[in-house]
Amino acid sequence: MAGQPERGVPRRKDAERNRRRLLAAAREVFRDRGVAATLNDVAHHAGLGVGTVYRHFANKEELIDALFEDMVETVDGYLREGAEQPDAWLGLTRALQQTCEVQSFDRGLREVMLGTGRGPERQRQMRERVGPTVDILVARAQEQGTLRADVVPPDFPILQLMVGAVSDHLGQTGLWRRYLTIIIDGLRAQPGEPSPLPDVFASDDQLQNALTESSTRSAREAVRGGRDPTEAAESRRRAERRAAGP
Repeated sequence: MAGQPERGVPRRKDAERNRRRLLAAAREVFRDRGVAATLNDVAHHAGLGVGTVYRHFANKEELIDALFEDMVETVDGYLREGAEQPDAWLGLTRALQQTCEVQSFDRGLREVMLGTGRGPERQRQMRERVGPTVDILVARAQEQGTLRADVVPPDFPILQLMVGAVSDHLGQTGLWRRYLTIIIDGLRAQPGEPSPLPDVFASDDQLQNALTESSTRSAREAVRGGRDPTEAAESRRRAERRAAGP
């Protein structure tokens, strides 16, 4: 009897290891395939049996909830680290960069999490979780005189949306850094020397073609009255290939 708890420890470790594998696989599968992905797809990508998936998650929505909570934990951690930084400007801008990094990497997954039935509820949960820390970051940077006095906390989700649109519409996953740098310079209370801008790794023609394709796609979606997340995932892949060139 005394040995039973010890035998349970490896089983718990195996279960936790499998859960982490499933979450990592689901992040990649949902990012690439959108809502059309199934739990079978996730199990196959993780190299596990589908029964293992169902032992951890009763359905796809439950798995998406777990992915969302993992993302919220990550973003909340970045914001809290920023709030602990003595230099409030550095803490704020670093947290903004890290959050945009998460957003850029998981943009297809973000559509799955926020574009399904529980999307509005998840957005509310995100605001409730991270909103107070954003308030602190903004207030501290303004008190130290480094952030424009007319900036308000709700500006930051909009700025993230703007930066995210660069990846969504142009397909170059790293290009958002260039435009975030421009935005950050514009947030300074006392602009000084402009920050060096990251390079654009695409020709003018490649970027123009990506913009044209994005505009055409948006017009078609407006006529149909909505955006299909599965088609959106495929559109992103086409945009990435177009931006990368031959």
